[in-house]
Formats: sequence, C-alpha cells, structure tokens
Amino acid sequence: MPCQFTCVMMSGKNYRGDKMDTLSWDHPSPHVMQRQVSIEHIDVMKHTNNVVYQQWMEDVAWSHSLTVGLGPAEYEDCGFGMVVRRHELNYLAATYLGDELLIATWLLEVDKLSTQRVYQICRVSDGLTVFRGATHLVCVEIATGKLKRMPTRFYQAYSSLQIKTD
Repeated sequence: MPCQFTCVMMSGKNYRGDKMDTLSWDHPSPHVMQRQVSIEHIDVMKHTNNVVYQQWMEDVAWSHSLTVGLGPAEYEDCGFGMVVRRHELNYLAATYLGDELLIATWLLEVDKLSTQRVYQICRVSDGLTVFRGATHLVCVEIATGKLKRMPTRFYQAYSSLQIKTD
C-alpha cells in the first residue's frame, strides 16, 4: 500500500497527490528529496553512474540529519561524527538523462554506537523503485578516528528520527 505524505523537495516541488499516491515506499514517513538525472550523472553506458547513487545517499542522509540540527558544523564543534562502516547497494533498474527521482531515507536502528539507515529511490514517471540501499554508520571521535559512544545530543537526535518497524 502506498504511503501518503507531504514533502517539499529540494526543487521546491510538492509531490503530495497523484504522483506520491503511485509510489509504494518500503517504510512509512520517509524523508525525501528530489533529483533529476543530468548529463554529468551519465556514464559511458548511457545511464546514471553507480557512484552518483552513493552521492545521493549521502545528500539525503545529511538532509535528514539536518532536520534535527546535526550537520557537518555540529560534528566539528563537538568533535564526533558518524562514518560508514558498511554500505549495501542494490541497483534494480537503470535511470537515464532527464529522469526525475525521489530519494527516500529512514533510520531503522539507533544505539549508543551506531545507526542503520536505509534508502529507496523511485522514478516519478512510473513509480518504479530503481534502487535500494543500506548504510551502517558508527560514531567516531574525529581527532583520533576511534570508535566512541555517541554524544547524548547525537543519540537523542537520531533516536527521534528512528521509525518503528513491524
């Protein structure tokens, strides 16, 4: 069953209504941003280059994190940050020049050391899920690169974004 929600994308477009109703999200209440495949995203195979999806994952993750006041400046100020321990990337269908995409993310798990973030990318024109991914992030002290418990501020902020899964 498609999830309905309102989200104003980076482009300023609001997709509540017929476009959003045709999308079937993996989880409720996604944090979503919009991207359109442009010429710089295209590789020799004439489709979106795989590394572009990783950049979009990072973009939507930062956008989501910023909704609770955690961005690069806050990481630097407190001396801690979240870094990737593991990515899982599943390319389900190619995307091409001009495709309009909705990139969604959710935090599924949060503990004192790490988070589990998942992603889904849907093509607006046909509602097809073209990509799914997951990232396990761990907290480190920036000065040493050593694994550390999340500062209370991080834990509270990221816990507030964690969705309930059945």
